[in-house]
Amino acid sequence: MLLGIKDIIDILLVAFILFAIYRILRRSGASNLIWGILAFVIAWLLVSYVFHLELTSGIFDRFVSVGAIALIVIFQEEIRSFFYRVGSRFNVEQIKDRWSRLGQKQNVQQQVDAVLNACVHMSASKTGALIVITKEQELNAFADTGEMVDAALSTRLIENIFFKNTPLHDGALIIHNGRIWSAACILPVSKRTDLPKRYGLRHRAAIGLTEKTDAMAIVVSEETGKISVAKGEDIHTVTQEELKSYLLQVFGAELNAEEKRDNK
Repeated sequence: MLLGIKDIIDILLVAFILFAIYRILRRSGASNLIWGILAFVIAWLLVSYVFHLELTSGIFDRFVSVGAIALIVIFQEEIRSFFYRVGSRFNVEQIKDRWSRLGQKQNVQQQVDAVLNACVHMSASKTGALIVITKEQELNAFADTGEMVDAALSTRLIENIFFKNTPLHDGALIIHNGRIWSAACILPVSKRTDLPKRYGLRHRAAIGLTEKTDAMAIVVSEETGKISVAKGEDIHTVTQEELKSYLLQVFGAELNAEEKRDNK
C-alpha cells in the first residue's frame, strides 16, 4: 500500500507532537520519564503483536487503557506549562518582552558583574550561598518549592537574600532569563558516596541538581568562604577570574537558549 499525501502529513504531525512533548519534558527535568514510557510502549508492542503472549498482553492492555489518565496526573504541571507557552505566543505583553530582549545582549556583562560581585562579597564575609543559573531546562518544579521573586539581577539583592537574618537565605536562589526567578528553593541532594566529607548540604544539593539537569550552580562556603562551581557531575573551587568566565558562558548560553525557544 502506497503512502498518500495525507499519510505523510499525518506522520509528520505525530512526529512533531512527540518531539514537542519531549522538549517540554526535557526542559522540566523529566526526560527520563518519557524514555521509561517509550520502553513500556515498545515492550507492549512486542508482547502483543510480535510474540502474541496473551496473558502478559492482557496485563499490558490494562495499563494502557488507563495510561492517558495516568499521564495527565503525572505530567499535569508540564501540560499546564505547555498550554501556557502556547498562549504566551499570542500574548501582547509577552511579545513586548521579546522585543525588549533584543537589547539583552548588552546586559549580559551587567548580569555577570551582579552575580560575580555578590559572590566575591559573600566569600569575603563567609556568607553561605547557593545560586543556580538555568540554561535550556527551566526547572519549574524546583522553582515552585521556593518563593517567587521575579526581580532584576543586582548585587545588593543577592547579598540581601543570603543574609543570615532574612527568611529567604536558607535554600537556593534560581536565576532564569537574566532575572532572579525564585529564592529559598529546595534542591535534591546528591546520593553519591565518593564526594569528600568536607562538602556540606549546599555542595551536595548543587551536585544533586546539576547531575540531573543542564543548569550551573555556584556555592559559597559558609565555613571557608571558598567559591565552587558545579556543572554536570563535577564540582570544584574556582578563582574570581574563573567564576567570571563561567558566568559569561552560562549567561550567553541562557540568552541563546531563550532566543531559540522564541523562534520555535
